[in-house]
Amino acid sequence: MSEALSTVQQRKAREAEARRTHIFAVVKALIKKGGAGEVTIRRVAHEAGFSTTVVYSLFKDKATLITRAMDDDLLALVGAMRTAATAGSNPVERLRLAGQAYVQFGLQHPDEYALVFMEPRPHTPVDAAEVEHGNAEQDPYAFAYSLMQAAAAEDEATVHLMAHIFWQGLHGMVSLGLVMGKDPWFPSIAPQTNVDALMDVLLAGLGQRFRFGASA
Repeated sequence: MSEALSTVQQRKAREAEARRTHIFAVVKALIKKGGAGEVTIRRVAHEAGFSTTVVYSLFKDKATLITRAMDDDLLALVGAMRTAATAGSNPVERLRLAGQAYVQFGLQHPDEYALVFMEPRPHTPVDAAEVEHGNAEQDPYAFAYSLMQAAAAEDEATVHLMAHIFWQGLHGMVSLGLVMGKDPWFPSIAPQTNVDALMDVLLAGLGQRFRFGASA
């Protein structure tokens, strides 16, 4: 009997996961179509072919639904950053490689990047996400901060400032690339040339302003 119950429970878990995956796809499609304002529990339920009761049983509100829809994208981004950083021989080089991977991920996954970092949306408490806030294995910012901390000889608040500056530079390149694209009014620069120069400027600037890298 217990084995039969276990099989039923596993089937129900698979069905629930399939429903969540389908709902996330609907949420992303709605946001891509018209922004977060397009997302309501009722609209998502209708587009996904479920009752509102089913959607509410999985997500307590719209903000949680949107937050959970971003989890896989955050994990994919931090995975790309972590993989790239392993090739670095020192903290600064690992930071450079992680930054390059961030830019590459953003430019190659425009819809996912825009959802996470460029779409105004309702926010939820950090524990509403399945991605663990502050866990460097899951949270892209926490990973970037850990790399910065290893490369700098500054207090915690200053390292956060440094990580913010680093992130702002990376996001600036990605967001500009996604928004301007091939706009003829804006001079085009090869992405690799651009990101290499950006990393040189960011890392050199951090070394000038803070105890970082060789100056630490």
